[in-house]
Amino acid sequence: SPGAESFGLFSCMINGEEQEQTHRAVFRFVPRHADELELEVDDPLLVEVQAEDYWYEAYNMRTGDRGIFPAYYAIEVTKDPDHVTGTKPLSDWVDQFRVKFLGSVQVPYHKGNDVLCAAMQKIATTRRLTVHFNPPSSCVLEISVRGVKIAVKADDSKEHSKVVNKCSHFFQLKNISFCGYHPKNNKYFGFITKHPADHRFACHVFVSEESTK
Repeated sequence: SPGAESFGLFSCMINGEEQEQTHRAVFRFVPRHADELELEVDDPLLVEVQAEDYWYEAYNMRTGDRGIFPAYYAIEVTKDPDHVTGTKPLSDWVDQFRVKFLGSVQVPYHKGNDVLCAAMQKIATTRRLTVHFNPPSSCVLEISVRGVKIAVKADDSKEHSKVVNKCSHFFQLKNISFCGYHPKNNKYFGFITKHPADHRFACHVFVSEESTK
């Protein structure tokens, strides 16, 4: 679900520089003119120009498109002080794992192994139906004291691969409510995050070639 994946913060390489998401779409916006930018709810945005007429000029990190839209369709994202680029992190400790990203799904509760297993089952069932035309993405899971960063590496044949390949997803530690592995198959790992604004939760599921214990 696109909504579930938006529970974190996006960053993208744009013109050789890593840029962080500044805003999040709160309404769907359907363009009526060529210079307007299509938005889905929760799309990660980099607002580049805030015009005096209350229109934003922005880059949609989900689609890789640029355009304008009315300012009230998006809100600014809140970041922890230590997440802002240039500030000294609490610690340099970082752990990296190479895994395959299976997908994200909204879940009814913020913790529990039963919630995790149900989400894994749902994603696995969907995967069985789509694996031939949508294989799992290889990614690097980066865990630090600030949170979890997912850098997804897209397959070159995929649409928008030039966008996805250079984007990463960041979940602040305070927004991660639960993590664990499947009790019957410890190669499957997942974590639950809460939405930054709403009372909603999502589970993100990965598979590794080795145990994730």
